[in-house]
Amino acid sequence: MTQQNIFIFGAGYSGKAFARDRPQGVRVSGTTRTVEKFAGLEAAAIEPLLFDGHLTSEIRARLAETTQLVVSAAPGADGDPVLDVARDAILHHMPALRWIGYLSTVGVYGDHGGKWIDETAECRPKPGRSQARLDAEQAWHELGEGVGRPVAILRLSGIYGPGRNAFVNLENGTAKRLIKNDQVFNRIHVDDISGALWHLLDADRGGIYNVTDDEPAPPQDVVSYAAQLMGVDAPPEIPFETAQLSPMARSFYGENKRVANTEIRATGYEFRFPDYRAAFDRMWADGSWRGEGKSDRRSPIRQG
Repeated sequence: MTQQNIFIFGAGYSGKAFARDRPQGVRVSGTTRTVEKFAGLEAAAIEPLLFDGHLTSEIRARLAETTQLVVSAAPGADGDPVLDVARDAILHHMPALRWIGYLSTVGVYGDHGGKWIDETAECRPKPGRSQARLDAEQAWHELGEGVGRPVAILRLSGIYGPGRNAFVNLENGTAKRLIKNDQVFNRIHVDDISGALWHLLDADRGGIYNVTDDEPAPPQDVVSYAAQLMGVDAPPEIPFETAQLSPMARSFYGENKRVANTEIRATGYEFRFPDYRAAFDRMWADGSWRGEGKSDRRSPIRQG
């Protein structure tokens, strides 16, 4: 069997979960922008490489051996930082490359007034970050066609998991219950991002996939469920109209849709956590909610 050498541009939270799920014998390399993050990548068995927007000789050497490429780095104001510098390597200097995976966002769909949508829905993103994501998706798709390799676009909903969840927010006092009538959001546990990536990678499958849970839910319900499991009081409800929010947060609430995971399920993928309750039940029971190396499930929060 050919050695699998996987390269991740932007090996952050999702990339580390993906690497931890790797089969035995698979080598994973990944980039970060600061040496301070090397230890975290090494703990996930990722060979860390520094990427400052330019390809070093070390990165070029790893790309020359890469069989599967995962891109998790977000586009910036000047475009996609990976595509702009890696295009020549992908076109001419990666003979072993079989598959490309690009992590995008369901934000490319824009607002659909709370309606159910799937991968066939019209994309109408707001100018800025979501439009840049859609532009990057198209550019990666076109590059894949140019080199004759499948490109899987994974449109992710709100990411949560160990260390990033309502339990943590309740413990540190940042949890809020904002109430906006009929507002819902989809979510995805980081383990299902990893699972979907491996599922598509193993089959060399391209296409566009909504990687999201089965149950779009009001955000205040998620906080309430976590508080119930912890045995603490949920924070008070705050009307959206009077909430003190950053422009970015307020913009986030300006989009409302229910996103279906039609295409990834059609490939046979079965979600590990099809809704937030299944995930929260597991994280609270096994103590993983606090994140890496923090397995005590009992919260120091006290009521009163």
